[in-house]
Amino acid sequence: MNAEAVNPANPGPVTPSATGAAAPTAPRRKARPRIDLRRLGRAALLGPAARGRLPDAIGHVVEAHRAHHPDADLDPLRRAYLLAESSHRGQMRKSGEPYITHPLAVTLILAELGAETTTLTASLLHDTVEDTDVTLDQVGEQFGAEVRYLVDGVTKLEKVDYGAAAEPETFRKMLLATGNDVRVMSIKLADRLHNMRTLGVMRREKQERIAKVTRDVLIPLAERLGVQALKSELEDLVFAVMHPEEYEHTRKLVTENAARTDDPLAEVADEVRRVLREADITAEVLIRPRHFVSVHRVSRKRAPLRGADFGRLLVLVQEDADCYAVLGELHTCMTPVVSEFKDFIAVPKFNLYQSLHTAVARPQDGQVVEVLIRTHQMHKVAEAGVVALGNPYAPPSEEQTAGDGERVDPTRPGWLSRLLDWQRGAPDPDTFWSTLREDLAQDREITVFRPDGGTLGLPEGATCVDAAYAQYGEDAHATMGARVNGRLATMSTVLRDGDTVQLLMGQDPASEPSREWLEHAHTPAARIAIQRRLAARPTPAPAEPGETARGPVADAPVPRPTSDGPAPRPASADVLVDVPGATVRLAGCCTPVPPDTITGFAVRGGVVTVHRVECPVVARMKGGGRPEVGVRWGESPECRVTLLAESFGRPHLLADLTEAMALEGAEIVSATVEPPDRQRVRHTYTVLLPDAARLPALMRAMRDVAGVYDVSRARPQPAGA
Repeated sequence: MNAEAVNPANPGPVTPSATGAAAPTAPRRKARPRIDLRRLGRAALLGPAARGRLPDAIGHVVEAHRAHHPDADLDPLRRAYLLAESSHRGQMRKSGEPYITHPLAVTLILAELGAETTTLTASLLHDTVEDTDVTLDQVGEQFGAEVRYLVDGVTKLEKVDYGAAAEPETFRKMLLATGNDVRVMSIKLADRLHNMRTLGVMRREKQERIAKVTRDVLIPLAERLGVQALKSELEDLVFAVMHPEEYEHTRKLVTENAARTDDPLAEVADEVRRVLREADITAEVLIRPRHFVSVHRVSRKRAPLRGADFGRLLVLVQEDADCYAVLGELHTCMTPVVSEFKDFIAVPKFNLYQSLHTAVARPQDGQVVEVLIRTHQMHKVAEAGVVALGNPYAPPSEEQTAGDGERVDPTRPGWLSRLLDWQRGAPDPDTFWSTLREDLAQDREITVFRPDGGTLGLPEGATCVDAAYAQYGEDAHATMGARVNGRLATMSTVLRDGDTVQLLMGQDPASEPSREWLEHAHTPAARIAIQRRLAARPTPAPAEPGETARGPVADAPVPRPTSDGPAPRPASADVLVDVPGATVRLAGCCTPVPPDTITGFAVRGGVVTVHRVECPVVARMKGGGRPEVGVRWGESPECRVTLLAESFGRPHLLADLTEAMALEGAEIVSATVEPPDRQRVRHTYTVLLPDAARLPALMRAMRDVAGVYDVSRARPQPAGA
């Protein structure tokens, strides 16, 4: 089913322009006439059926099913239809049609998408337990445990039992069932699509309520499961209900464009076919009309619309390599719009979608034509998503594995796992319902890497706070900090796709999350976990000076900083200067050591201060017209350097750290330990080393002390800091 080509709001079906194949290698199977699913209620009326024979009413379903599964066993469909028809007999829809036309229509939608027999059987029965005297046990006895599970998953909870919470709790139940079998949500999406198609018989208020839930919950779920054919049509139907004036304006634009005699898309399609034919690439080039919401979005970006804005070109090939061959020919022989190129084959979207996206410009008038390039299998998955994968729990067939590598398991996509995780902590149906809508509104996903090679899938905009709770759950309360791409980062740091994130964890299970984390939590899982922990624990009293929540920082005296002048300098200079008789002083702002690149400036008293060249003071000196003095390292290996150490607070830490430094031959000139901040302690040491070559070993030894998670050279301070 092509939702873009069969639009329920069009005056008639939108027919793609002429299509063709470049150098076909085999005769194509005669195409089945496309079924207008909206008229199924009139076309699939009940008919007589001989014993053991398929009822006439499901002929369309069988035809569509056999197109995807020629060898399917149709007996379960026959038995399911007979049970559904007899159970719903006498029931009517609000439209006046026999109720059985609804499960038939839902099943036909799924059959057109390529669903396997078990899904279609459950679809025929999906309302029997809810609306008739048929029980789940009866369904299980006659059709097996899988069909029973699917029917149970889409059966609504009774308002009598749940009241106003019935709808959110039904969706919670359905999502939990989807976590074990994604086919549950496939049936629900097809069910909602047919209900939206026939929404006009309801009063306006109910139309808007159903359309809002469809917009906020069902359409994002269709997007995440990759079922674009359903998603596109649902978007148009919601658009017609929620924005009737804009919808009517868009419908008029589409109708007017369809009546035009010239078609730039058809002209470019012919040119693409010629290019690929000359390159001896077998491909099918189709014109894909945009659905109404897509046209509306384009019209808001650029107006007035031109002919090329009403559709895209779709190029279908056999192999992945052919996709890139097509791309190369188009970019070589036509005028590409390089900024429009995206490779979703090398990096598929989180909903399994794969394609190459590019665009070419017409030389006559500069109209930009978007082009999608994919294999036939990619196209099947792009349209039907997880439905196209058949039964995801059956062993893959040779056809499914041949040429496609390892089969994708859609049973628990990353976004669904996160959703199922946080829903357990939602305290009430209202919180679950509002949080679900908010979560589903985050429609882009990033992947970040852990140091152990694992990955975390997070929504775009996620921070280190979100990464912590995604990786550690409730244990993330003990997170003390993070490194992003090797650098220390705050917990509020927004992550980007491809970042490497190392979370620095404390050891106290009673740790409390910071209330500030709520401002930086982008995912429901993080927010709910933080809120629950903070609500369960009273705000702790301020710690005594010099202590953390775990106890004293150290049990040894700490050298205190003095304000009586600069710290002592090395007794002997290890820098040669081009000013005879000058006294050399290593700048305290950047503490240069060999083999740093250095420069010097003359100051009062015949002293030359030596700085690292990247020190901000150097730029300030040059800007003030101060001439540089040539300096270079001498033969003396001695050096003085300032180091910053960051650690978790624990007893004996300072004693262990200073002992490790002494073992490496470092003489501590001065030391400062700042007051603890959320059990994190920052130390600053100025040390004298007998040999600059020993600095890396000293820093390694300091990092090896338990509780120390970072040691670095003191960075040059900005001017005026």
